[in-house]
Amino acid sequence: LNAINALARKAKEADVRKFCEEGVPDDVMEQYKKIKAYETLDTAKTGPLQQILTKRKGTITVIAEYKRKIENGGFIDEVFDPEILSASFREFGASGIAVMADERMGGCTYKDLADFIEEQRRAKNEVPGSVMIINNDLIVDEVQIARSAAMGAKAVTISLETVGPEKTLLFITAAQAVDLESIVSVSSKEQAQQAVDLGARIISIVNVDGAEAKFDCIDGLSVPEEQKVCTIANIAALSDKSMGEIEEAWMCRDKGFNCAWVSDALYKSGMDPSEHPGAIIKSMTAKSSVKWASPKARSGKGEGAREYLGDILM
Repeated sequence: LNAINALARKAKEADVRKFCEEGVPDDVMEQYKKIKAYETLDTAKTGPLQQILTKRKGTITVIAEYKRKIENGGFIDEVFDPEILSASFREFGASGIAVMADERMGGCTYKDLADFIEEQRRAKNEVPGSVMIINNDLIVDEVQIARSAAMGAKAVTISLETVGPEKTLLFITAAQAVDLESIVSVSSKEQAQQAVDLGARIISIVNVDGAEAKFDCIDGLSVPEEQKVCTIANIAALSDKSMGEIEEAWMCRDKGFNCAWVSDALYKSGMDPSEHPGAIIKSMTAKSSVKWASPKARSGKGEGAREYLGDILM
């Protein structure tokens, strides 16, 4: 895994060098100068994304991730363009939208990121209102953070395991300098605590299977007095059609997670009328119980589905 992270980091560093060699746009350079002039990280600052993702106890929000390639697979055959899915994610209740703006990993580019930002900008005065866009690129340089801010993104993701603690602190500080929030991804209890100690106030548990193991990563976190940490459970796609990802999201909610990050699971059933990305988002945020409800029933399939849907949507 460390070797893979190192290769990914080197490839991304080459992409950033190419971007800079082609000439950094003026709006990006303006944001970059703000980063270089910023000195002290304010760890007590709570940004709007953290507030939106952190609702009352017993509920869970959803970050829907857009990508054109699925993990360990090829391009997604039926994925719609940003113009369509951006509106669908918003209408079905996503609290945040992440774009995997890494062509190697997610098949997306910064053009896709820009399209999502623009579609949400146009929806600012609609009901429901616009959703914040997260750049889920592999951040290896402050220039990417400056570029994200110039485009109008509201947050970036930072991989503690990939870039290490020193760069993580650098990037969290850089993001705050240009009014972006940071989501720091971790994959162990030790990394989670280290991220919090560095100043991360939104952490995402990645590459950890099952609700129990995810919860172990955040259980007993030491957080500075009067400060809060938003916890995100990254829900991996299952290979079957059981919709177990929805049940895992409910279990993570019951364990105290604030948010579920869902990616490949949104696309594994294509645009099936009852299991399209919007239906999965809506199911994950439903006030359903693992004890009393079936994810299959919630999605509209299976014995007794119609009766249960009627109850849940009342």
